Amino acid sequence: MSQWFHKRERVEALTIDDRALQYGDGLFETIAVRHGDARLMDLHMERLEKGCQRLQIAMPDAVILQQDLAHAIGQSHELAAYCVAKIIVSSGTSQRGYGRSQAASPTVLIGVFPARPVSAHAYRDGVDTIRCETRLATGSATAGLKTLNRIEQVLGRSECLAAGIFEGFMLDADDRLICGTMSNVFMATDQKIVTPALRRCGVEGVMRRFAIDCLRDEGIEVEERDVTFDDCMAADEIFLTNSQFGALPVSDIGGMARKPGDMTKLVLRALARNGITECAA
Repeated sequence: MSQWFHKRERVEALTIDDRALQYGDGLFETIAVRHGDARLMDLHMERLEKGCQRLQIAMPDAVILQQDLAHAIGQSHELAAYCVAKIIVSSGTSQRGYGRSQAASPTVLIGVFPARPVSAHAYRDGVDTIRCETRLATGSATAGLKTLNRIEQVLGRSECLAAGIFEGFMLDADDRLICGTMSNVFMATDQKIVTPALRRCGVEGVMRRFAIDCLRDEGIEVEERDVTFDDCMAADEIFLTNSQFGALPVSDIGGMARKPGDMTKLVLRALARNGITECAA
């Protein structure tokens, strides 16, 4: 059961005139909490600050925000060993209308939820995927950010759930492969790793960034460029990244079997060595 906090006090509801509810005017971060520690917190805070700058929302004080997060995790002590924390930064409350005052005070909510572990089998043998029919709009001013406007991912995720599939690949309106509904995508061919560019749409995942950094430390360059779904199908290996599960190999795309290979295993080992313990499964 989720527990929500605002300024260290538990809350049950959001005021009806908050712009998060009215317009999706805000940002969020979903953070893996393991043994009471918020994982990759520096990268989450960096992305949140970037988003606040882009949306012209006052960035919450980073020290206070992390203290409030620690308080929320501590209050949810029965979950702290393995849970998910979510930070929502709304632009605050206002009267009806798209425009908002620059002086608006942001609303910060912190939620703590039970985590859903991925099986060791999935890390070893991979997960099944499909290509979603839902497309991502291109040319977004919020490309790369984790805004509260996630309706395209909601529709794509519904396709996955209806098909009983772990994840779905999402393309943009110009047929470029961008990401999964809840993950970023990597492809390996001839010992080279490529991940879709996110200049036009998609979310720059924290685990995507961390995986790229870990691989570069191993002397393996990752190319970020435009790719098509055909490029994905032609790749030797495909794996997904996400802040909660780390990285997972893809074993099936729309009924076409894939086999996790050496490059994917190298990525999992690199992440495991750098604190993403699930990847050691």
